[in-house]
Amino acid sequence: MARILITTDYLRPGDEVDDLLRSHGHDTRFASGDLVADLAGVDGALVGHDPLTAEILTSADRLRAVVRTGVGYDAIDVEAAARAGITVSNLPGINANAVAEYTMGLLLASARRLVESAAGVASGGWPREDGRELRGSTLGLIGYGAAARAVVPLARAFGMRVLCTTGVPAAERADADVGFVELSELLAESDFVSVHTALTPRTRGLLDATAFGLMKPGAVLVNTARGAIVDEDALAAAVREGRIAGAALDVVAEEPLPAESPLRGVPGIVVHSHLAGQTAQARRAAGIAGARELLDALAGGPHHAVNAHLIERDNR
Repeated sequence: MARILITTDYLRPGDEVDDLLRSHGHDTRFASGDLVADLAGVDGALVGHDPLTAEILTSADRLRAVVRTGVGYDAIDVEAAARAGITVSNLPGINANAVAEYTMGLLLASARRLVESAAGVASGGWPREDGRELRGSTLGLIGYGAAARAVVPLARAFGMRVLCTTGVPAAERADADVGFVELSELLAESDFVSVHTALTPRTRGLLDATAFGLMKPGAVLVNTARGAIVDEDALAAAVREGRIAGAALDVVAEEPLPAESPLRGVPGIVVHSHLAGQTAQARRAAGIAGARELLDALAGGPHHAVNAHLIERDNR
């Protein structure tokens, strides 16, 4: 029997994920708010956005497997986990449809100024500013993972031209509906730029003042990936000074958005509360898939371990 910690906030005692883990003979516990104490004596963990730092992982003396109930795992120190012999898994593509639909929602809301219109009515006004249509515009996708690929047919259905910049090998870019270009060309040609890449040392701050300087004055940035990919000071300045038209952000560098964030109070920038992957369907799928991945990892056979190569390296 293994002891399993569950920190993902939408999972609850007695739900189907809890029942699945317990049906395999394991004991489950749920987060109390003290991550170090919660991990004590735990063999496996099903986690959300919890910051699993090297210090925290070092203190978890029995921990053997961690599964992130989502795609991004930048809050986990995967190298420290590898040194401790802990496998870290994610669930690639688990919420791709939810993120793709949400991305289109942000594109539509930005193009038709839906948030601004509703806010104006709520404050007693009756805004009548023109919006613009998506048809005939160019959408630039930064990244070509599962979510970006799911956006493509939706954008094409709206009559959009789709460009993409990615590090995915050319052999894996067999999509006649997408034009693959370098980042500078994508930024210069796109009416909407949508971020779908992982946060890595290379992509941190990727969209900075130089990048915004390449974009069209009427362009809108959409980000459903990770906040730190965007230089928020540079973005606020670019929108305030009219160098780009605006931004619809589902993610920010620090969540919840701090009171002193440069993104606050900038007309044209709308910040949402990290909801792109949060649908009932995606949550259920992630919970069940995460539990099954954790069961496999505890049995020594994870399917989506992101640090397996590091563990092999450290054990040579």
